[in-house]
Parts: sequence; C-alpha cells; structure tokens
Amino acid sequence: MTPTNPTLIRQRLVRVAVVICCLILPQVCRADAPNILIILVDDLGYGDLSCYGATDLQTPHIDQLVSEGMRFDEFYANCPVCSPTRAALLSGRYQDMVGVPGVIRTHPENSWGYLTSGAHLLPEVLSSRGYHSAIVGKWHLGLEAPNRPLDRGFNHFHGYLGDMMDDYYTHRRHDINYMRLKNKEIDPEGHATDLFSDWACDYLHQRARKDNTPFFLYLAYNAPHTPIQPPEEWLQKVQERETGIDDDRAKLVALIEHMDAGIGRVLECLEQRGQADNTLVVFTSDNGGYLKVGASNGPLRDGKQAMYEGGIKVCAAVRWPEKIAPGSRTDFRALSMDLFPTVCEAAGVRFSHPIDGRSFLPTLLGKEQPPLRDFWFWRRREGGNRYGGKTVEAVRRGDWKLLQNSPFGPLELYNLADDPLEEHDLAESNPQEFNELAAALRAEIQRYGTVPWQKP
Repeated sequence: MTPTNPTLIRQRLVRVAVVICCLILPQVCRADAPNILIILVDDLGYGDLSCYGATDLQTPHIDQLVSEGMRFDEFYANCPVCSPTRAALLSGRYQDMVGVPGVIRTHPENSWGYLTSGAHLLPEVLSSRGYHSAIVGKWHLGLEAPNRPLDRGFNHFHGYLGDMMDDYYTHRRHDINYMRLKNKEIDPEGHATDLFSDWACDYLHQRARKDNTPFFLYLAYNAPHTPIQPPEEWLQKVQERETGIDDDRAKLVALIEHMDAGIGRVLECLEQRGQADNTLVVFTSDNGGYLKVGASNGPLRDGKQAMYEGGIKVCAAVRWPEKIAPGSRTDFRALSMDLFPTVCEAAGVRFSHPIDGRSFLPTLLGKEQPPLRDFWFWRRREGGNRYGGKTVEAVRRGDWKLLQNSPFGPLELYNLADDPLEEHDLAESNPQEFNELAAALRAEIQRYGTVPWQKP
C-alpha cells in the first residue's frame, strides 16, 4: 500500500536522496581530487642529499623530485626521533596531544607513547572524500590492536609495525617478526628498502586499474636508520667512486643511494601508470641524521636526538605538476604536522576536530602567507640513565630559540639569525626574551599534561 502519511513520504524521500548522494556525489567529488604520496625517510641528515650540498653521495632521483617542485630550506620535524614525528604528521597535532611524546617500543618499560583513541589520522579524514589509503613501510605507532594501521583508518598495510629492524634482510626486532600484509604476519625475502619500493609499486599498479577513486599512499622507509646495512654491490660502488672515504660514511652513503634508487623506481611507476600528473608528492625525513653512524647535517649543530637544529631541521620538498612551480625554493617555515592540513586543503577535505597544524598550501601555490604561528614547540620524552623518563624541549619565536637538550641541564637561549650554529648561549644576557619564551614553554607543557601517553 502506498503511504499517504506526509511524514512517511518525507522519510522515504530523504532515504532516496541519501542513496543518490552516496552513489553520485563521491564520483563528482573525486573528479578533481589529487592523489597523495607522502615519502617519509628515516634519520636522513640535512646535508645528506646532493641537492642539499653533499659532495660524496649521489641522489639523482630525489634531486629530480626536488627540482620539479618546491624545496624547503626551513622545514622542521616535530621531534628529533621517530614515533613522535610520525604521530604529528598523521594527526596534524603536536605529538603530546595524541599521546606520543617519545618512541614506541616493544617492551613497556622502554616505551614512551601510546596513540590516543581520539586521534583522527589523515586516512580517516581523507576517507570522507572517497580516498583509498595505504601505508607501505614503517608504521611505528603501535604493535597491536587498536593501534595498527588498519585500526586507524588505512585500507591497506604492507610493511613493518615496529621501530628499527635489527637486520634489513631478516626484518626482526628482538627476534620478533613485525612484517605484515594487512594484519597477517609475513616473512618475505630481500632487503627492506627493496621490498618497500616493490610493494609501493604494486599498490600504484592496483590503484591504476581502479576507477577514479583517489589514493593516499604513505611510503615510510626504514632507511637510512641503523643498522647501516646497504647491499654489498652498492657499498662497493661507493668505495670505488669515493676514494679514501671513511668506512662508516661509505656504508651510510651506500644505504642512502640505494634508497634513492628505490624512490626513483616508485616515481617511475607513478609515471608509467599515468598517475604522476595528478599526484601531490611530499618528501621529507622524520628527524635529522645520526652523527654516530657518519651522517651529515650540513652546517647545523648536532643531530638525531638533539634539540639543536641538526636534530630537528630536515630536508623537504613538494611536487604537484601544474600547481607548484618547478625549481621553486622557499624559506617559509613549516613543521611535519602542517602537512596534515596542507594535504587536506589540496584534496578539498574539510574537518571539524581541532588540530595544531596550519596549511601552507598558499606558499606551495606561489602566494604570500603570514607565518604559521608565533611560537614553535618541540618536545621529546625518553628513558635510560641519560633521560630518566623525563623530557627535553625547545621553543622558538622569530629568531630566538630556547632549549633544554638534557633534562638534567640548563635552559639555553640562542639567536639563530646571529648564531645559526647555536654556539653562544645568551640566557644570562637576555633575561626578557628568556623569561617570555620560558613562560610560553611552561604553558605548552601544561597543555600536554592533559593527555595520557601510556597504555590505559
């Protein structure tokens, strides 16, 4: 019987409208949505690309990517170590605000973060516009449910759940196999860098055969993180070319060059499958290079783990054909977490939850925009006798930077315009700047204190 009740008629009309929207509107929305490829490498030094000044290594594929888009001279990781930067990048928040102030590890007594249930990650937000999201490579934000990639919005995962690998060929950490295809344990053969490059190409091939659904691929390499274990043929090539090179440096150079070749293959796959012209590609590192294994951070002080510039300032570039001018370069400052809103704006995706990141899409498109924020914060929690479970921090306003590089050491104040190497501590001679930055840092620490960082 046909309903005559006006209320029932309206309800049916609403249902029909919803069905039509679900079937039609996603296709309309997807038509102009770019694919997104974020390539995050692990522990790459600010001076360890040939396009950033290295003279003893060759990174032609990354160099080409940089030359085809916009290079950043003032891009910063959210933290000088792995997990926090990854949490910030994927959530658009300062890492403490999503429960990841430090490195997530296998053993609870040495793990310093737990991704909060309320954190909205990039794949979840992009899904509102029909994106299919995948992570290939290193996850490092949780080893078990509910904090694995498929639990947190990704549609596909082919990679490694853990932090570092003890061996690039056996892919174990503490004798545990963290390699996964979706949630299934796998045990593939081969160097991890080669596997991740192959799996990224496999994913691009799969997406090329689909309809016009856009994709988000988060390709996170382990390289050039320790152990410094390049394939032997790559090491021999470096040693033959760079006569007199230090053994440790030669191994690191070979590992970076091997990774560069893998990235080149992925970009070529993108090109061959006709996806390059409509793909926004981001390249950056999770923190600075590790000096103990021969990394170079160019003219910057210190490296990975440190709150000095060498620990947090990283290489970065963004390519988007016909949108970003090739060969462009900027000193506009941004953080890892700013990629979240930038990608969302480029994709035409809106969200209502609070974030700390700010979009720098206008800069990418060649437009003027004001600085993203007045105060810039960095923080890291760590264990062991060196840190004792405490934190180290930094805050910057303009050219002034206040930092504490050890929880047992004093606060140090530098003017980066006059002293880019952070050699002259001005804490005693500039009390007003010191006090204002210290007050801002204390207030931020109080804000972080509202979010738990251990497993409930």
